[in-house]
Amino acid sequence: MTDSRTLNITNGDTLTERLVEQKFEGDILTWSEMLCEGPTTEFIGTSTYFELRKKFFNDYYDLILDEEKFHIDLQKLDNTENYDQIVLWFEYDLFCHINMLAVLSLIKQKNIDVPVYLVCSGYTEGHTLVGLSELSDKSLKKHFDSKIKLTFDDLELGYTLWRIYCGKDHNLLKPYITSKSSFQYLSPCLKAHLKRFPDSKTGLDVLETNILTLIDKNSINSEHHLLGYILNYQGYYGYGDMQLKRMISKLSHFFSIVDDKLKLNEMGYKALSSKFNFSIMINDNIMFGGINKLDYQFSVKENKLIKPKFNATTSF
Repeated sequence: MTDSRTLNITNGDTLTERLVEQKFEGDILTWSEMLCEGPTTEFIGTSTYFELRKKFFNDYYDLILDEEKFHIDLQKLDNTENYDQIVLWFEYDLFCHINMLAVLSLIKQKNIDVPVYLVCSGYTEGHTLVGLSELSDKSLKKHFDSKIKLTFDDLELGYTLWRIYCGKDHNLLKPYITSKSSFQYLSPCLKAHLKRFPDSKTGLDVLETNILTLIDKNSINSEHHLLGYILNYQGYYGYGDMQLKRMISKLSHFFSIVDDKLKLNEMGYKALSSKFNFSIMINDNIMFGGINKLDYQFSVKENKLIKPKFNATTSF
């Protein structure tokens, strides 16, 4: 379906398998990273980059990063004179968008001068957010046929945003929320990213608040059941099972099992009351690119990241 001189860069193994099954021609580079979490560096593929990423996966998820496979995959970007076009296959969510920014940055860093196109899924006619792998064969082909050619400004924007993400001031992302580009879902993803930091009042980020609200409003009989709810009601985040299970574990202080149901305990109701800041109790010190989650909190009133006032978190 595609020209054999195409390099397809997909967002994961599932989509790669779909493209192979549907006989999309050309080479495929499967981008299997999870750069929406953990420390990152502006330059991808360096020894510093791999040491940071290996330590992160080992410390937070007890996983071993397959460095050899990553190097083999990246080599496909060292010979782009063999290709007439590069087609990026990334979805509407933050998980995909951060990975996409990294790929765009890598294309810039390697001085690749090949037309770059984007195939991006999102809202369907039924007004439901749908991932690329969830599309029917016919719809997947239609998405490819309507792929968007990225402009010079688009490529520069991707590179700029990646550098900001790897830096120390993520408030610099704010002006780009309203910028015009070919990235239809960039604005909600940037907003979602800023709200991944603890709320300045509760100390919970948006997803953590949503999880406790789901427990409070629904009849949920297990953490596995809760996981299913979160997967379906996480909006623009695109987190996978592994990430959400870690988040549920971090919130274990706030709920208990009562009569075979998950129920908020007293601490959980206090967390939703907005009267106390539980950031220190949750103590999620994960890195988002260049900064630690605990280094900032999101102020709804000021609509930006601010330095936390930890002295306000000691009394529950």
